[in-house]
Amino acid sequence: MFLGCGDLGIRCGQLLLAEGARVVGVRRSDGRLPAGFETLVADYTRAGSLDAVRSLAPDYVVTTLKPMGRDEAGYRAGFLEATQNLIAGLGVHEPRRVMFVSSTRVFAEQHGGWVDEDSPLSDSDRPAMQIIEAERALLAAQLAATSVRCSGIYGEPQGRLLSRIATGRLCPPEPVSYSNRIHRDDVAGFLAHLLRSEAAGEEIATAYIASDDQPVAQHEVELWLASQLGLSGTELSFDAQRMVSGHKRCRNRRLHTSGYALRYPDYKSGYQQVLAQR
Repeated sequence: MFLGCGDLGIRCGQLLLAEGARVVGVRRSDGRLPAGFETLVADYTRAGSLDAVRSLAPDYVVTTLKPMGRDEAGYRAGFLEATQNLIAGLGVHEPRRVMFVSSTRVFAEQHGGWVDEDSPLSDSDRPAMQIIEAERALLAAQLAATSVRCSGIYGEPQGRLLSRIATGRLCPPEPVSYSNRIHRDDVAGFLAHLLRSEAAGEEIATAYIASDDQPVAQHEVELWLASQLGLSGTELSFDAQRMVSGHKRCRNRRLHTSGYALRYPDYKSGYQQVLAQR
C-alpha cells in the first residue's frame, strides 16, 4: 500500500505490479492511477481518514508524504499528523514493514561536512523536526519501520531547476555550497529493492540515505546544465539568493551495501536522461 500515491508511488508500484504484487494507492482524490493499481480515496491529514487501512491489512506500507505548507505547521500536518493517522488506521494490524520516505534535511550538518545514517539529527530546523518526529512515532508504535532519507529528488524534464537555468540564472561559485541528489527512478528502484529484500527474509536497516555517488558543488551542476542547454557565458548571471542553505555531503555506503545498483550514479548520467526528454 502506497500512502500518498503520487509520482514515486506510481513508479515503485509499477515495478512491483510487474512482479505480481497487489498494489493499493491511497490518495486524496480519485484521479486515475495506472492499470493494475487499486485506489483508496482518503485524506491522510484528517483524523480517522485511514480507518479502512486495517481491513486492507497490507503486508507492506510505503509512505510518500508531502508537507501541507512550507512552515512548521505544514510539515506537522503532512508528516507527523499523517503518520499518527496511519498508526491509528492500522489498529492492531502490523505490516511486515513500513517504508517511510524521509529527507536528508533531517540531519543537523549545515557547513558542508559529511553525513551518514548515524549522524546527528537537527534540533533547530523546526519543519525538519516534524519529519524526525514522524519517524520516531512509527518506532514508538513498535512497527517494523525503515526511513529512506532522500536527498534532492529530480527527474522531471520541466522541473524548477532546469526551468531556471534555461533563463540563465545560476547560483554563484563562491562560497561553495554542496548539494546532493537522486534520480526519481533510483528512489523507486531502491524502495522496490528493499521491499524485495524484506520479502526474501533479509535484514533491513531502520534508516538509509538515498543519494547518488557524487555530492558536488551546486554551481558546478548548474554550470554543466547551462552548457548542456546551449547557453554561453554571456547569457549567464549569478543570483546569491540561489545559494544552497544548510549544505552537507551525503554518504550512501549503506545503500550500496544493501545490494542496490544505482541507475544514475552521478548528476551527469541522471540529467542526460532528463534532458533527452525535453
